[in-house]
Amino acid sequence: MTDKKPIISIRNLKQYFPIRGRRNMFVRANDGVTVDIYENETLGIVGESGCGKSTLGRVLIQLYNQTDGETIYYGQNIDDMVPRYVLDIYNRLEKKCSETRALLVEAEKANDEYQLVKKEYQADKEKTQSRYFAKRNERNDARKKANSEYLAVVRLIGGFYVADKSDYPSITQALQQHFYAARAVFMLNQKIKKITVESEEIKHKIDNKLSGGNQAKYNSLMDKVKQMSGQEMDVLMAEKAKTQAAIDKIREKYKDDEEFQNYETMRDSGIDLARLTYDEMRYLRKDLQLIFQDPYSSLNPRLTVGQIISEGAITHKQFVKNNERMQDYTMKIMEDCGLAPYMIHRYPHQFSGGQRQRIGIARALSTKPKFVVCDEAVSALDVSIQSQIINLLKELKEKENLTYMFISHDLSVVKYISDRIAVMYLGVIVELCSSEELFANPLHPYTRALLSAIPTTDANRDKETEIIEGDIPSPINPPPGCKFNTRCRDCMEICLSVVPEWREQAPGHFVACHKYDD
Repeated sequence: MTDKKPIISIRNLKQYFPIRGRRNMFVRANDGVTVDIYENETLGIVGESGCGKSTLGRVLIQLYNQTDGETIYYGQNIDDMVPRYVLDIYNRLEKKCSETRALLVEAEKANDEYQLVKKEYQADKEKTQSRYFAKRNERNDARKKANSEYLAVVRLIGGFYVADKSDYPSITQALQQHFYAARAVFMLNQKIKKITVESEEIKHKIDNKLSGGNQAKYNSLMDKVKQMSGQEMDVLMAEKAKTQAAIDKIREKYKDDEEFQNYETMRDSGIDLARLTYDEMRYLRKDLQLIFQDPYSSLNPRLTVGQIISEGAITHKQFVKNNERMQDYTMKIMEDCGLAPYMIHRYPHQFSGGQRQRIGIARALSTKPKFVVCDEAVSALDVSIQSQIINLLKELKEKENLTYMFISHDLSVVKYISDRIAVMYLGVIVELCSSEELFANPLHPYTRALLSAIPTTDANRDKETEIIEGDIPSPINPPPGCKFNTRCRDCMEICLSVVPEWREQAPGHFVACHKYDD
């Protein structure tokens, strides 16, 4: 999948829930998740109940405000949306770069200390083991903190990160002016979109000879759209181009600076979802949708199927109101999801479990999303219905060019639908690779145990079932070192105190296990 572009890139994502009445105690639902999700792929997430799968899906689309880490979305360009946090960085650019460099220096210092202890450890492992691993953890924590701040700045400004200090005032001013110009274009586009939707509603009434169709009002709205899209937009676009030219002029000064150009390659258009305001996240919500696990409680029993499916499209101003035009659109989505159009006025209680899940899928797709979290979307259904829903999801994925995160505890289901599979345990990903590779060559002891527990009718199966003994530990107080050490049959002394590093054991095959330490 490395030849594809990521649509979402997650780095060191953490989601802690405070415990009421217990000071400084948290449920560590996600505890440092790092993974890229590529365009038009299905990433399967598997693990036991309580491992943090559903929380991860909800954090990605910011239904929870994540505690730490980055969730970078590439489905829209940051220069077109221009979120508020960009201006916050521009306003204190020189100070922000200085703070980031200080963090990098601290990380380098921590690494130097680690390297010294590492030499002592290689000479006498028994005597220096605890100090060695403590320093390694300090080094890793310092690196994560520094890299997070560093990348947040460099993604926005590229080579300006290493520009001369004397140029920072002019750089800051040019970036600020460009932000306001781009923001003005964005706001005007939103107004044009709103008026265009209103005009389309009137045009529909006129074309279908419906009462309320007013040709004069339609002409007035279209004139307004033409004016805003024409002269008004030209003025704003000219201002945006002017500010971009000022930025490019400063960049031109450094065209022969190799270090500057290296940093320029790190500049990208990703939007950090964790830094968005409520309104900004609401604007992107149409791109990021969720299919719930329970097809019964996730549907409002007081709304008809048509109202349930159309609610998102109306909320995001794709239609003015729930009228005949909206009804036609809703029935088209219902057909795509295997629901008969005549069902549009029925209520949820009149449908079976499989049909209700189709309604949930139709609701998620009504806003034309780019990324969909399928949270145990088939676990509550009969096996025969599961296959129908999975095939429907695969068909819709290709038709609508969707990207899925498919969450399940059923490895057989995940194997069928997923391009890659991530195995989660107690809030962390312990193994990640392609679906075929995971089943052919599982590396982590937890993965092997999950695979061996899959029911089979093969009488010649010669593999012993690896039983995972004990219960999953509490996410409030997880075990030190490797979180799986309390249940792992391959547990070593190092596993009891040292967190295993995330490493690429084979091309595209990542694992966190001390068995594969150098």
